[in-house]
Amino acid sequence: MAIIDPILNGLQDGWRHTDASKLLHNQHFEADVVIVGTGAGGGVAADILTAAGLSVIMIEAGPLKSSRDFTMEERSAYPNLYQQAGAMKTADKAIGIFQGRAVGGSTTINWTTSIRTPPEALAFWEQHKSVTGLSEAALAPWFAQMEQRLNIQEWSYDPNRNNAALKQGCINLGWDYTVIKRNVLGCWNTGYCGMGCPVNAKQSMLVTTIPAALDKGARLISRANVVNIEHHNGQVLALKAQALNERNQPTGVELQFKARHYILSAGALHTPTLLMRSAVPDPHQLLGKRTFLHPTLLSGAIFADAINGHSGAPQSIYSDQFVWQAGAEGELGYKLEVPPIHPVLIASKTLGYGASHAELMAKFNQLQVTIALIRDGYHPDSQGGTVHLTPTGFSVDYPLTDVFWRAARRAFASMAELQFAAGAVKVLPISDGMPYLSSWKDAKETIAQMSLAPLRTVVASAHVMGGCPFGEDEQLSMVNSYGQSHYLDNLSVMDGSIFPTSLGANPQLSIYGITARNATALAQRLTQGR
Repeated sequence: MAIIDPILNGLQDGWRHTDASKLLHNQHFEADVVIVGTGAGGGVAADILTAAGLSVIMIEAGPLKSSRDFTMEERSAYPNLYQQAGAMKTADKAIGIFQGRAVGGSTTINWTTSIRTPPEALAFWEQHKSVTGLSEAALAPWFAQMEQRLNIQEWSYDPNRNNAALKQGCINLGWDYTVIKRNVLGCWNTGYCGMGCPVNAKQSMLVTTIPAALDKGARLISRANVVNIEHHNGQVLALKAQALNERNQPTGVELQFKARHYILSAGALHTPTLLMRSAVPDPHQLLGKRTFLHPTLLSGAIFADAINGHSGAPQSIYSDQFVWQAGAEGELGYKLEVPPIHPVLIASKTLGYGASHAELMAKFNQLQVTIALIRDGYHPDSQGGTVHLTPTGFSVDYPLTDVFWRAARRAFASMAELQFAAGAVKVLPISDGMPYLSSWKDAKETIAQMSLAPLRTVVASAHVMGGCPFGEDEQLSMVNSYGQSHYLDNLSVMDGSIFPTSLGANPQLSIYGITARNATALAQRLTQGR
């Protein structure tokens, strides 16, 4: 069956795409709206603004790739599609961070899980973070719009064995579980979503909103890194960018962008970094602060039968049994999911070396992995991390505090209990020094005494949020509830950096829905009187 490549077809039909790595001379571009970043926020905003008749330029630091480049091999996917080849970490190396770096952003390489913003998060934002107009009822039509636009619906096929273990454990224990909604159309159920969809079934920005915007005349500049926002007297005057070569190094060619309005959608690390580097007004020192990661713990389990967690939809079941159990401001809750099980991903996130690591990898096809995503940002002792500028870019400090480690211990116990309930032969909490545990009784006693510490305990994150919060109170927020800057009249932020806490849910649908609302309001404002 031939795979239609919308990127290749669009380029042949005359899309206005410039690969900045090919430019030999400095360039100047102008449009009604310039958008920095092409992920969940930038892609949705571009689609809505071009549909309103505005001229739009999308700028992306990463390359333009398509299904013909997605080989389902980790050795090419991570260096080509991920920030720092998938090896990005916090400053102390204690937390690994996965984030996309290509046209489509993280939507190109995520695992398709689509969950509306939990009402508990929305209520907390309204009560404590001065966010207005974002109740569950107010957002419902925007979520519905984006669910229809991106074919987000409940996964109707049986879960793969990795997800089925999570489901069965929940059933046997009487725990809550939910069948996940996925943004896919014609999915082949291969399980390689994290390496870019080779059949264009994943309804990422790469194959939906970005092609739609380009079809309507938008321009895309790839391999262009925006390095400065020129501003004066409450107005953005221009953006300055550097062209990058295929090794992500500046070529020496400089680009300038001018617009009526500017949107930052570079993500929760790069949007605050760009704002700080550009010295935008920040009187309350909020930029880069309260950066949240859903720091995630892993528990491996060996089953007697084959799990084959590399095959089939990566995520199709989750459990919210423990997310809000203690209330929003109580002890930190955690969401239970599973990751896809691919060799490099698992080998780099498990324990041991030499014989012990080889023994674990020898059981690769019988390995089930459950993950616990810690909901950070609500408890008074969970303030998240801080993005700092460095001479070569940025660093992220994320202190793992006592309240996190208490949640981690509970999460390891919950994951072990669930895995044994699902039929695991033995369980291995992914923290250095832990042995294989042969029963739930053994696990309960051992986990209660296990040593937990940075670098000793494997912690990872694929969800970066915060650092440029929204709200109406300027002491708490950088932009208002529509993403409009409090300090620069023609600047908006539309990405996960606006979240004042983590979500307790995978973030892509939250970004889609809130951006749809905010970009629609911006389009109405910019076209008023035409």
